[in-house]
Amino acid sequence: MSLPVVAPLPVRLSVLDRSRLWEGGDGPQALRETVRLARYAEELGYHRFWVSEHHGVPGVAGSAPTVLAAAVAAATSTVRVGTGGVMLPNHRPLVVAEQFGVLESLFPGRIDMGVGRSVGFTDGIRRALGHGKEEADGFAEQLDELLGWFRGTQTAHPGVRALPAEGLRVPPFVLATGEGARIAAAAGLPLVVGDLKGRAKVVEAIGRYRSGFRPSPWAAEPYVVVAGTIAVAGTREEAARMLLPEAWSLAHARTRGAFPPLAPPEAVEARAVSAREREYLASGLRGHVHGTEGQVREALEEVVAQTGADELLVTTSTYDREALRDSFGRLARLAGLRPGPPPRGEERGGGASGTRDTP
Repeated sequence: MSLPVVAPLPVRLSVLDRSRLWEGGDGPQALRETVRLARYAEELGYHRFWVSEHHGVPGVAGSAPTVLAAAVAAATSTVRVGTGGVMLPNHRPLVVAEQFGVLESLFPGRIDMGVGRSVGFTDGIRRALGHGKEEADGFAEQLDELLGWFRGTQTAHPGVRALPAEGLRVPPFVLATGEGARIAAAAGLPLVVGDLKGRAKVVEAIGRYRSGFRPSPWAAEPYVVVAGTIAVAGTREEAARMLLPEAWSLAHARTRGAFPPLAPPEAVEARAVSAREREYLASGLRGHVHGTEGQVREALEEVVAQTGADELLVTTSTYDREALRDSFGRLARLAGLRPGPPPRGEERGGGASGTRDTP
């Protein structure tokens, strides 16, 4: 008996993994699991696989995104690989350009350069990094210098060249809302926003980004990636339980100041929690897309209709790795993904959905 044909979602589908630790595991295991998940995402036909930058967070092993991206790219062959993202205020633009130049040289046509304007989240981490909160105010200048290193047009450091980055084309993305979205529009870059809730202020920011977008050598038209948690399971209740470990980590961080490894759902359910913790836990469970394949497909179609997203970036974390893999498999099926795109993703005329000739 043949399976029914599933019409693809009218957007690309990609993955961002933060290398979350789980109770009983450690950092090396989490990093290896990220590489393993990247191979699986490639098999399923996801368009890109990104890794993130977090410093000094006990529950997250992903602290060096360009290093981890190299490992992911070496273990895969077709999926685009990148960062979601490198936080420019933490680094010199020259060093970031050099790192991505090396990545692009080793894995031509497969590297994405996602950058953001966040800084370390505690005073101690910012001191260790040597960059304070005020560094975020210079994001527009940092971004301009970074792009200039690739094009050979930067003027801040006469006589200096970024090798091997100069002359290479590595698609840049800006992770931001508000002021960062305005900067992305002015620079003519794709925008990544973390919101599946369709909140009015985010939808308005996307609208301002599109209206203010100026075509650039990097992108001829606006391109919006909407990121968030998506959990798919056999029942809505099973999908909801997948969200518990991450929601509890967030509640714990907000009430006790430490972001812990992921706990099993049953352990979270058995905890005696305070009223404040219960409030944060409930907040952490809201705004995500979860349910059966049919329920999730309907919800994602609504997200796309509200935001006009060109791409969805799945950021799901949970304790049960097999449940996570099953969720990604179900999501690929409901989205109509097809494995095996050619290595140069930007040349296939629209990625997983065939809708657009964009990185």
